Amino acid sequence: MSKAATGYSEFARGWPIILAAGLGIGLGLSPMPFYTIGMFAPQLAREFQWGFGDIMVGIMVMTIMSLIASPIVGHLADRYGVRKIALTSVVLFSLSFAGFALSTGSLVLFYINWGLMALLGAGTLPITWTRAVNTWFEKKKGLALGFSLIGTGLFGALIKPLTVWLIAELGWRGAYVAIAAMPLLIAFPVAWLLFRDVPPSEGSTTGAAKARTVKTGMSVGEVLKDYRFWILMVAVVPISFALGGPIPNMENLLATKGFNALEVASIVPVIGISVLVGRTVGGFLIDHLWAPGVAFVLLSLPALACWILAHYDVTMGVAIFSVFLIGFASGVEYDLLAYLVARYFGMKSYSTIYGFLYGSFALGAGSAPTVFGKIYDQTQSYTSILVVSMVILLIGAVMLLAMGRYRFIESEEEMVAATEEAMERVVVEP
Repeated sequence: MSKAATGYSEFARGWPIILAAGLGIGLGLSPMPFYTIGMFAPQLAREFQWGFGDIMVGIMVMTIMSLIASPIVGHLADRYGVRKIALTSVVLFSLSFAGFALSTGSLVLFYINWGLMALLGAGTLPITWTRAVNTWFEKKKGLALGFSLIGTGLFGALIKPLTVWLIAELGWRGAYVAIAAMPLLIAFPVAWLLFRDVPPSEGSTTGAAKARTVKTGMSVGEVLKDYRFWILMVAVVPISFALGGPIPNMENLLATKGFNALEVASIVPVIGISVLVGRTVGGFLIDHLWAPGVAFVLLSLPALACWILAHYDVTMGVAIFSVFLIGFASGVEYDLLAYLVARYFGMKSYSTIYGFLYGSFALGAGSAPTVFGKIYDQTQSYTSILVVSMVILLIGAVMLLAMGRYRFIESEEEMVAATEEAMERVVVEP
């Protein structure tokens, strides 16, 4: 069987996992609060006289709680299976997101809601969904991860104008409830029907299939002693900060460049589209080229965007180009991290390891919007923080080049045998 045929067989049997994961991630904790806060912030500011920076502190609170919850959720997923954790968390996340509709004007209660949402919704993060995708795919692992994470790009392209429309029709409280219902009504039923931890051959408990169920890889203790883990832990923070800060502040950032509300509304959806492109193109490239090298190139591009937005009065075309570069690189982040964990540390403790690394990711991405917002409140400009973002983004990208060769790649013979076994079981078993 050729490599192409093996890859085709993987998608033939694994597309339901990609669909369920795509909806689960796209309508989960990672993108929903992040992409909608820019539309809700002006409403909350007018209603309760809160500062823009004060509102963005909510993302930082979510980040801190995600740092705590991510390794715990990862451990639970490794021990009890990702299906149980993901399904439970989808429901809890939906309910907690709806809690923002009950805001009373107390910033303390507002921040508590952010923290509660992070704790209850941590199971909807890529930690859980990508573990199953990594288990179902080998030869086309990068592309499969890109497709499964494409939901964030689609959601990012649609949710901003949808939120604006919902606020106009239902008010900001009604909009919160309507958006909160989406994970419960869309992601949950699809995941309930289609999402499974392992392929049929790995669900068996006999013979070679049982041996394959216990994935090869490093234990948590071994990983913590590995320099590659610490390279990732450190590099992810500046990368996620530099890419995570501009996106929720983009509407206001473009306004400082002289664009009116209509022009801003036409530029901002490019973020979602570019994230989508980054997911698919990035996934394809890391399947065929050395992933850290791909990351270095693709994550260096938005540094140019930061420089342009910091120093020039941009035209509409240049603004779209800059926003596209930032969104494109943001689209590469998640599947790259999931791919690197699988290739360098294996699947034995995948979710736990990913949980620790996602905590670092959340630290950067979660603190950035608040820092951006606070600096704008003080200076009425984003210039200084954009320059800082450009520098640290390049530093983080360079660090990834020290990762070295992959350490966990199944042989062609193992993959062919596993795929053929799985396809036989699909045909034979009712």
